[in-house]
Amino acid sequence: MIVKIELIAANGCNRCTSSKETLRASAAAIVGEENLVWREVNILDELDYAVSLGVLSMPALAINGSLVFSSLPTAAQLEAFLFREVSR
Repeated sequence: MIVKIELIAANGCNRCTSSKETLRASAAAIVGEENLVWREVNILDELDYAVSLGVLSMPALAINGSLVFSSLPTAAQLEAFLFREVSR
């Protein structure tokens, strides 16, 4: 099962920079590196897309085209969500 995760933020987001590698590694541990598509969405470049997802604040995380976290999750929160999804 391919899982597409999109981190939606603005360039220069310090919270995103410090957390994105941890979140990416956590996601890869659950779904497998070969099944993970990780994309960083710059809201300034793709505002219409972010709005279509329902993003009201940043950073946000979309999974498989749906807004799942309206704020940056912890690694444990992301792992729990992905584990539930993969176990289905």
